[in-house]
Amino acid sequence: MKTHQREILIYYNADKASHKKVIALARSMGIPVRTYTFEQAPSTTTSWQQIIRTLKLHPKELLNKADPYYQENIRGCDFSEACWLNIIQKNPHLIKAPIALRGNRAVLCEQGSEIFSLGQVPV
Repeated sequence: MKTHQREILIYYNADKASHKKVIALARSMGIPVRTYTFEQAPSTTTSWQQIIRTLKLHPKELLNKADPYYQENIRGCDFSEACWLNIIQKNPHLIKAPIALRGNRAVLCEQGSEIFSLGQVPV
């Protein structure tokens, strides 16, 4: 998924302080930041597929494997990519870290400082 090069778009969990920290760090970079909670995130599997391709990750890598719902319902299952996308679309609360996008780049911000990788404009 491509976003505008002049801004950072962040999807996050509003209930987690570590996710709010990523937003604060992004705003400290002097680049306009738009934020959306995971519930406001894209509602189609196609949009999620584009985000995941930009991240260069497998959909399963986005999920918090310690979450009780994951442990009870998903752990040990081997799904197709389409099924993983459906799980993310219907259960965005399982995403373990904020997702930040800028231009044609994206990062899963497991460490708050990872947001700074979007601060450099590619040459």
